[in-house]
Amino acid sequence: MPFSETECQQCREDFPSLKRTVNGRPLAYLDGPGGTQVPQQVIDGIGEYYRRCNANHGGAFVTSRESDRMVRQSRETVAAFLGAPSWRGISYGASMTTLTFALSHALGRAMEPEDEVVITALDHEANRGPWLGLRERGMVIKEVGLRPDATLDPESLERQIGPRTKLVAIGYSSNVFGTVNDVERARDLAHEVGAYVLVDAVHFAPHFPLDVAALDVDFLLCSAYKFYGPHVGVLYARPGLLEQFDTDKLRTQEDEAPYRIETGTLNFAAIAGVKATVEYLASWGEGADPRERLLQAMAEINAYEHELARTYYEGAAAIPGVKVWGPSFESRHRAPTVSITIDGVHPQEAARRLAEQGIAVWDGHFYALRPIEVLDLAEQGGVIRVGISMYNTRAEIERLLEGVEELAG
Repeated sequence: MPFSETECQQCREDFPSLKRTVNGRPLAYLDGPGGTQVPQQVIDGIGEYYRRCNANHGGAFVTSRESDRMVRQSRETVAAFLGAPSWRGISYGASMTTLTFALSHALGRAMEPEDEVVITALDHEANRGPWLGLRERGMVIKEVGLRPDATLDPESLERQIGPRTKLVAIGYSSNVFGTVNDVERARDLAHEVGAYVLVDAVHFAPHFPLDVAALDVDFLLCSAYKFYGPHVGVLYARPGLLEQFDTDKLRTQEDEAPYRIETGTLNFAAIAGVKATVEYLASWGEGADPRERLLQAMAEINAYEHELARTYYEGAAAIPGVKVWGPSFESRHRAPTVSITIDGVHPQEAARRLAEQGIAVWDGHFYALRPIEVLDLAEQGGVIRVGISMYNTRAEIERLLEGVEELAG
């Protein structure tokens, strides 16, 4: 069944935080890229872990064995979400950033001075900083250029990848401009020269079905708190790949994947929440198995989010004094994230005044500092960002447009 305004209103009943008000008005959470709200089903999944089997890993007693079984089931559930061939390809960490730093240490040990890593000017710092740090080891970092429309320059991508390239680290979608990158082209160019491909899918995973097997990349990362779950980082690694690298690990840690990149005791309650999160998303789809239900649910939710975001994009663009950044919504392959600037209004002031009306939006650079610098937006305080999630409504978009028009007037 299509995910429409009716289903949206139904899903809103699952999110306790949506019942909050500010100055007598419902609080409109339009800040999904910064972290989504959490449904009661996920809250219950976390609480149930604490109620039943809060225990450390590897014990002989019943609660430890139940906890280990839950973690295995969580990995299996996330593997279905990502289209991974096995639960052994799914590692957990404190955040995507933490996992990326761990990967940069491991891959850096396998590289030699003058080896090259290709990053992009569009990416979040979590997929730039860990690789830029390899310059201290003598590696060369190359950057794919950014065009004025907030899309990557395809010719720059081809120029930067060469015989000494060992890794291409690219975001799937921009958390500022909603741009969806041509990851398949980056993968083909990288694999032609024997380089690995790492994809930051933090902003892509909440909005689009994923299939890492078909995508044929080596690493892919995302964060559950961006798709209605707790703050847990997720790493997919191609089968057999993690074992090839010298990771940061204690000698007591298991050597095989997925464990060899996981340091210390994991946040098991949050991992239970990740499992509940994916199950919640699947509950909005139909099909014979969890993967089929997930694919159908994600496609329908994406279509709903896309239409709301397009309404805002086109409405904001029609307001005098407002500039909308990023690709248009002519293509369906665009994340439902829209950033604007308003002539004469600092983004922080705009966000503050909208907040007084019960409208939650972000201002600034959102840790994607480089594209903000390249597009000459840093000195004016960045942009005002809106991100659509499954629980947002057309009425909220209308309220938002009224607020933006008032700011621009």
